[in-house]
Amino acid sequence: MAEKTQRLEIVTPERKVYSGDVRFVVVPGVEGELGFLPDHAPLVSALKIGVMKVQEDGRTFKVAISGGFVEVRNSRVTVLARTAERDNEIDRERAEAAKARAEQRLAARTPDIDVVRAELALKRALARLKAIS
Repeated sequence: MAEKTQRLEIVTPERKVYSGDVRFVVVPGVEGELGFLPDHAPLVSALKIGVMKVQEDGRTFKVAISGGFVEVRNSRVTVLARTAERDNEIDRERAEAAKARAEQRLAARTPDIDVVRAELALKRALARLKAIS
């Protein structure tokens, strides 16, 4: 008997990042990680910057996201993210450079630095690096 699956859609304002049938999904919820198997109870939750893990056909891939929402209903998981990049799309050098820039801004702490923006940039860069590790 074939393993039961659920439909996963990952969408950003710019594009559809992924659409397919998967076995298991883990997302970075604001209150902690949330995992979904087929036939999960309906749920809507906010997401934080982090890494999604997706199990599809016996393999696992990761997606770096920068917040948004997840809706689970009728064996369908829909992720509406501000940004999302699959692990095979992430440029390691670019992510490391973004991390270094954010760390430099935070270390400088000059009056013209937007600390919150720099912290968010650092979190996004770290999530991208974690997705490809």
